Amino acid sequence: MRLVHLLRAVTVEFDLLGAEFAAREGLHPTDVRALIHLLDAARDGTRATPGWLGERLRLNSAGTTALMDRLERLGLVRRERDAEDRRRVLLRVEEKAVELGWAFFGPVVDGVVTVAEGFGPDELETVRRFLASVLDSTGRTGPG
Repeated sequence: MRLVHLLRAVTVEFDLLGAEFAAREGLHPTDVRALIHLLDAARDGTRATPGWLGERLRLNSAGTTALMDRLERLGLVRRERDAEDRRRVLLRVEEKAVELGWAFFGPVVDGVVTVAEGFGPDELETVRRFLASVLDSTGRTGPG
């Protein structure tokens, strides 16, 4: 149970940081979660569409559209037609959002990297496998 409590504590801290960032930038917490999903998608080459984002955020179509309208109005995200399928709309994070995120979360990321440097490659692989398995488990067993 100690691991569960530590994971919860880390989750709460990250959630508080996200809420502070959202408040500072005039965003809703869902806006921050959307940006995180879109940045992760860009990093791993996932084609992020409004439907894809709505599924991850558990939003209906109208909620996703309102979210995208808000983020686009703020200059944080843009919609663009997919070059391979002009019917499909892809979502892209604007550089402004990346800069805001790094300005706020950069020191947090640096701190985590510094902590990770104190562990060996095998230990880090174990932590990575553990966290990936926990993420997978919570996705399958969460409320719903």
